[in-house]
Amino acid sequence: MSPAVLLAILCLGVTKATQSSDPSLDSEWQKWKIKYDKNYSLEEEGQKRAVWEENMKLVKQHNIEYDQGKKNFTMDVNAFGDMTGEEFRKMMTDIPVPNLRKKKSIHQPIVGDLPKFVDWRRRGYVTSVKDQGRCNSCWAFSVAGAIEGQIFWKTGKLVSLSPQNLVDCSRPDGNYGCYMGSTFNALKYVWKNGGLEADSTYPYEGREGHCRYLPERSAATITGFSFVSQNEESLMHALATIGPISVGIDAAHESFRFYRGGIYYEPKCSSNTINHSVLVVGYGYEGRESDGRKYWLIKNSHGEQWGMNGYMKLARGWNNHCGIARYAVFPRV
Repeated sequence: MSPAVLLAILCLGVTKATQSSDPSLDSEWQKWKIKYDKNYSLEEEGQKRAVWEENMKLVKQHNIEYDQGKKNFTMDVNAFGDMTGEEFRKMMTDIPVPNLRKKKSIHQPIVGDLPKFVDWRRRGYVTSVKDQGRCNSCWAFSVAGAIEGQIFWKTGKLVSLSPQNLVDCSRPDGNYGCYMGSTFNALKYVWKNGGLEADSTYPYEGREGHCRYLPERSAATITGFSFVSQNEESLMHALATIGPISVGIDAAHESFRFYRGGIYYEPKCSSNTINHSVLVVGYGYEGRESDGRKYWLIKNSHGEQWGMNGYMKLARGWNNHCGIARYAVFPRV
């Protein structure tokens, strides 16, 4: 087949795909591609546009219901807009929860009054939002964030630690690079290894490589780690008195993928199955406390263009919504 004939066939395919698309969305499509730096081949353009349009319809319908008072949060067609739900879920793997009954180091609630609002960002415990990309390394970002907070508490210095160090080096402790990992195995690696490098000396690449950790470049050490009892009250006590906590949640939903702002509540969320690791950095409520609009403030690893500049308010006090207290752990320094 000559190059001219092949080009004609490709162009015909694009024309058909374009004809089946909604022309009223042409401008939004172009703006979205520019915003998220999307470039497609001739073969991909029509397929990706079709997926994007379906996601756009879903998001617009959700936001109409938000305006009608039926939803508590808004959605936006973000960088995941050209992915199907199946493609997004492939970025996640169910995370096995250790048998905490066999663990002696479970943090117990501290008796006493707690503040009504906590936001560790305001006290210097939290580094900037990062983007894990297509690598399933959320567990590494969650652990790095938890250690960053405790090192700040101990030294007064906030250092951005290296998730790539964890991706590359914690396989002997049970993790599988960009395929799958757990915060338990990551913390075990840092503890046994005797240190973790900073992002500045071991930058993020979004893929697994060979382990390049050097002890002389270690920026943080831990003496161990503790699990938090599996209920929201214990998580609240730990968060208020210790600092940011690493947690796992069920994030395999369209509403999570396209979350924009507000208090996130997803009826389909599981309280037992977790597939995504994040960092809880605070809690609070909107309106009056009696209104029940309580939330956890979580730091995600999908970049600053996701959610509220990389953060989410997740419903608090709704029977462990999305499994927020199912797998909570913090390092000791």
